[in-house]
Amino acid sequence: MSVRTHRSMSDRRRFLRLAAAGAGLALVAPHLALARAATSRRFVFIIQRGAADGLETLVPYADPGYARLRGAIALDPATATKLDGMFALHPALAETAKLYAAKEALFVHAAASPYRDRSHFDGQNVLETGGTSPYQVKDGWLNRLVGLLPRNDREAIAFAPTVPLALRGRAEVASYAPSALPQPADDLLLRVSRLYEEDPQLHALWSSAMETRGIAMSGMNGEGSAKPRQDAAGLGKLAAGFLARPDGPRIAMIETGGWDTHSAQNGRLAAQLRNLDAMVAALRDGLGAAWADTVVVVATEFGRTAAANGTGGTDHGTGAVAMLLGGAVQGGRVIADWPGLEAGQLYENRDLRATTSVDALIASAAGECFGIEPGQVARTLFPQGGSLPGGAAARPMPRLLRA
Repeated sequence: MSVRTHRSMSDRRRFLRLAAAGAGLALVAPHLALARAATSRRFVFIIQRGAADGLETLVPYADPGYARLRGAIALDPATATKLDGMFALHPALAETAKLYAAKEALFVHAAASPYRDRSHFDGQNVLETGGTSPYQVKDGWLNRLVGLLPRNDREAIAFAPTVPLALRGRAEVASYAPSALPQPADDLLLRVSRLYEEDPQLHALWSSAMETRGIAMSGMNGEGSAKPRQDAAGLGKLAAGFLARPDGPRIAMIETGGWDTHSAQNGRLAAQLRNLDAMVAALRDGLGAAWADTVVVVATEFGRTAAANGTGGTDHGTGAVAMLLGGAVQGGRVIADWPGLEAGQLYENRDLRATTSVDALIASAAGECFGIEPGQVARTLFPQGGSLPGGAAARPMPRLLRA
């Protein structure tokens, strides 16, 4: 009697997951079904978990309130890349500055989701679900975007150990992350393949896992690499390896963490921004010609306080910076209805006031990316109709992408 007849379905599934993990995989969902997509556009969402400081990422150096409120942690404008007469980009974002010069990056300042409290978990829930309050919506806006695409364009992937909330929902998606476990011998992989070659369901899943592993391993660290690097640049290159394929996914999500800078902010934030910069540069370089058809949205759950705290950092705030990057972006611009940093201009007398809706930015960018009617995108991705403080409706965004 074969091993297969002794194992229950649940036992076999558990064994398959363990074997896949040993093969260097963290693969979630039935499989990543690769089929030639009809569209050449790629849409990538990078989330900055922890509340990234927009006032330091894109410095409003011409506003006198900036230096006064930030004091010792204020960035010297002479070290930053001045984009216009008001804003300067943090020096750690050197490759991003090159994208801006090439008109492949734009920044939206004083932006926020509808969430107005200061809990990371609740703020991320609102950002990822597209609701107006925490736990109001159960699935993610990015999953609902997948559902708007033609069936042969629906492949989507998260580069994370598990599927993030923004990608959870009815549409089938996948999740991939390099494993920290030692790489298995080829003989083990062959044995597992033979074990399940007569099982239609598990053989298909294992074959998909091996295909995904092959995509991830190819070209990551040079010839004969043991496994993909897990640093920021390596993650960008890994994502590019999937997205650059003609039969690859058209929607992806990348998680970044560590943006909660309550103390010693200057050094910590600079390191975070350098990592983000390296990831985006690796994604650009790895995509090659496909970069021209790529849109990358970078957003955080909320910003940080306008004033520094007593430990060389900042606390949870409101308004932040969102980024739109990619060869498809009509860049070289800063979009900002700047509210100012004087006491009467701050939200609750402590935060940068949000004047632009992150939801509106995402809906406009996604609609333009895939050629979907803007109203339909907004209603599907953000069904509760997010608003700014005081109930002000979000203004329509200007044209964001190249025609």
